[in-house]
Amino acid sequence: MSWQPCDDPKPGDPASCDAIEHIIVPRARDLGGFEVRRALPASETQMVGPFIFFDQMGPAEFLIGNGIDVRPHPHIGLATVTYLFAGELMHRDSLGTELAIRPGELNLMSAGRGIVHSERSSVEARQTGSRLFGIQAWAALPQTHEEAPPDFAHYSSTELPRIMGEGKTVRLIMGSLYGAQSPARFPHDCFYAEAVLAPGAVLPLDPEHDERAIYIVSGEIDIAGQTFSPGRLLVFRPGDRISILANSMARLMLVGGEPMDGPRHIWWNFVSSSNDRIAAAKADWKARRFSPVPADGEEFIPLPE
Repeated sequence: MSWQPCDDPKPGDPASCDAIEHIIVPRARDLGGFEVRRALPASETQMVGPFIFFDQMGPAEFLIGNGIDVRPHPHIGLATVTYLFAGELMHRDSLGTELAIRPGELNLMSAGRGIVHSERSSVEARQTGSRLFGIQAWAALPQTHEEAPPDFAHYSSTELPRIMGEGKTVRLIMGSLYGAQSPARFPHDCFYAEAVLAPGAVLPLDPEHDERAIYIVSGEIDIAGQTFSPGRLLVFRPGDRISILANSMARLMLVGGEPMDGPRHIWWNFVSSSNDRIAAAKADWKARRFSPVPADGEEFIPLPE
C-alpha cells in the first residue's frame, strides 16, 4: 500500500485540534511492584468502537523469583485482546489452552457465555528475572455473540500484517486499516494496530470508522500544533482526517471501529448488555459453576463482595 498525503488537517494548524473530542489520562494502579494504567472505561467515554477496557501493563522489571500471578478468574460477554511489547505471559484457560504470549503476538480469547483463565509469569522467566510491558484490551461482543461458545485464538508476529514505509511501521492486530486485513476474527467492524514512528514521520488516520482513538505508549507526538506526551488516550470526533507527527521516536496504539449496538454494563470481569445476565454470572462464579482451568485449578480469585 502507499501512504496517502495528508493535506487536512495540517501539522501546525491549531484550529484542527477541534478534531480531538476527549483527552483521557489513564488511572494508575499499583499492583505491588507492577503498575497498570487504565484508559477505558472513562468518565468521558465508555467505549471506542467495541473496545470497552484498555490497560497499559508496566513497564515493569521483576527480580529473580518474582513475576505476575493473576489467578483464575471468569469473563462473559467480551474478548480479551493481549499484546506485548516486552516480556512474556503464560495464558491458561478453561478450554485447556496453555500457551505463552510474546512481543508482537496476539492472544484473542472470546469469553462468550463464559470462560475462566489465568495469566502468570513462566517458571523460566522467574528463574532469570523478567520484564513485562504491553496492552490488554477488552472488546465487547455484539449482542448476537454474547452467549456464543467461548473460543481462543493465537496469532504469531509473522501472521499479523506489517505496513512499512516513510519512517513508519504499523502492525495490524485486528480488523482492517491502510489496505491490510488482520487474520484475527472478531464479529464487529473494528481496527486495532501498533504504530512505531521515526522522528519527523507523519501518520494519517482517515475517517473510515466513526469511532477512533490513539493511545501514546512512548515518545512525543504533534497533532495540529498541539504536543502530546505518553500515557494519553486521544479520542477523535467522527469525520475528520487526522495527521499525527512524531516529534521523537514514538509508539502508538490505533484503536477504533463502528459504534456498538447499545451501551454495556461492566462489573468486575463481566461485560453484558443485560444487568440480569451479569447478576447470573456473579451467582455462577460464587457457586463455582464455571468450568475450571485444568492446569491451574487450585487457586482462584473470589467474587468481590
